[in-house]
Amino acid sequence: MTLPLRTVVQALEDAAASSRTGYRFMEEGNTAEPFFTFSGIERATAKFGAAMQALGLRQGDRIALILPDNQDFVFAFLGALRAGIVPVPIYPPAGLRQLTGYLDSTLHILTKSGAKMVLTDSDIKRLLGTLQRRASTLRAIVAVESIRRSREKLRPVKITPEDTCFLQFTSGSTSLPKGVVVSHRNVAANVRAFMQIGLGIHDGVDSGVSWLPLYHDMGLIGFVLAPLFHRNTVTFLPPLLFLKRPVRWLEAISRHRGSISFGPNFAYALCVKRIRDSQLSGLDLSSWRVAGCGAEPIRAANLRAFAQKFEPVGFDPCALLPCYGMAEATLAISFIRLGDGLVSDIVDADAIGTRAVAAPASDTTANPVEVVNCGKAFVDHQLAVFAADDSDSSHPLADRQVGELRLRGPSVTSGYFNEPELTKRAFAGEWMRTGDIGYQVDGDVYICGRSKDLIIINGRNYHPQDLEWAASHIEGVRKGSVLAFGTRRPLKDRERVVVAFETAIREEGAREALKTQVRAAVRDASGLTIDDVVCLDAGVLPKTSSGKLRRAETRRLYENGHLFTRPSAREGAPLSTAKEIAKSQLSYVTYRLFGK
Repeated sequence: MTLPLRTVVQALEDAAASSRTGYRFMEEGNTAEPFFTFSGIERATAKFGAAMQALGLRQGDRIALILPDNQDFVFAFLGALRAGIVPVPIYPPAGLRQLTGYLDSTLHILTKSGAKMVLTDSDIKRLLGTLQRRASTLRAIVAVESIRRSREKLRPVKITPEDTCFLQFTSGSTSLPKGVVVSHRNVAANVRAFMQIGLGIHDGVDSGVSWLPLYHDMGLIGFVLAPLFHRNTVTFLPPLLFLKRPVRWLEAISRHRGSISFGPNFAYALCVKRIRDSQLSGLDLSSWRVAGCGAEPIRAANLRAFAQKFEPVGFDPCALLPCYGMAEATLAISFIRLGDGLVSDIVDADAIGTRAVAAPASDTTANPVEVVNCGKAFVDHQLAVFAADDSDSSHPLADRQVGELRLRGPSVTSGYFNEPELTKRAFAGEWMRTGDIGYQVDGDVYICGRSKDLIIINGRNYHPQDLEWAASHIEGVRKGSVLAFGTRRPLKDRERVVVAFETAIREEGAREALKTQVRAAVRDASGLTIDDVVCLDAGVLPKTSSGKLRRAETRRLYENGHLFTRPSAREGAPLSTAKEIAKSQLSYVTYRLFGK
């Protein structure tokens, strides 16, 4: 029998009966790992929700959360939900470099969401002074330290499945961030699909481990909201701790007997590269039954290398779970079947490029490419492939025909917050346009790339991810720091292909040699001649808040010449940063004194 859908608030209040399972928070540089049972989480979130009500927020108001501490974020997010307040997660500043860009992006989200309040910590608050003056709806920027000391009592409000749960702003890798409206019904439907059907979750038994940022859907829905519905314990690591020492992720799984953990493709590659053989001693990964991989293009070679390296310490290659999802679908769209591990399809890249057909490769295929199987759409959801010009989604394409993937079902958003035109363009008939290019075989979905990123040369389609993959294998090119894109600048006569990459090499002659090798690697892999190769210092390529490279922004910077003048991560821009900090702090003081 199918049980009725619960709101996130109902799931939390039901989970409060558990005094055994809950959330554990690891902290960088601190051996203590505070553990809160769901009973304790219920009490803590009531305090946070009551404090927000006392600050004048009412049901339906939006509050922006800029909280780098996982514990604060979880309590604030769930506390807002219990008060009927709509949280808007925003990524914290990663550092002082490029502060101006961060403030502009944050202002865009505050303006689009109509947030009345920002909740952050006292350190970040000092950097946000200009926002209060520039964001018309913003009434206050509040430090979380004052919320922790609150003694107010929560006034219960009625929450229905149709109410907005939160606004998830997209990462902005191809355009300005858009506020996806996620309802309680969307969350409940998606959790039912991927937890019960996709993961075969065991209530109160399975244990999750996550370092994923909580201001993005995989970390937030997958490891904060979904476990509430099944009372599963989760151990949270700070994202920067994983990035600095990837072994800490695996140590946490080993120590706490984690059974479920997810990461993007780069996380598995980083573990292979950065975890030394001497660090494997003492690891036991035999409890890890689901090792999910999604959120960015999946490379089979990376997952195979991970399985090979960590199988001697108990990792089961069949635990690998490639998946597909997007914020507009709440979180997950499809999973490979549990226990199947890595399954892929080797196809003829030339046939995809010239005929939009994923023809199986043979021994004589000149350009074979391996595409990872991401499984079937969940029950009650439909996923199909359509031609780009099929405006009402009336003619689904046959198996192995390459086109745009489109989705419909109860997990799909109703649209973008206060963006009727964008919402209208996001749908083709009853189907949500994913913007992803792919194909299906017997219902299984294979992702080839993003439609906006496609490079078309002499009538043939090239997916930039394939060019980037070829370039990234050259010694000296920073892994995960390569972008390929097409541009019609400067002559606007034809599409030109540019590959930009980062390197630690500084000597000019060695850089020129590296560029020659990149040209040759891409030509050998695709037959394509690159028009321009751009060699950059580490940290120059722009990234989204979740660490994805921003292709559209890189193209824009290349076309206006600013890509070549951006400071590297090491150089930074200390003078402009100091000016921005001073301006923010002065603006904050002025606003407090004079209200303007």
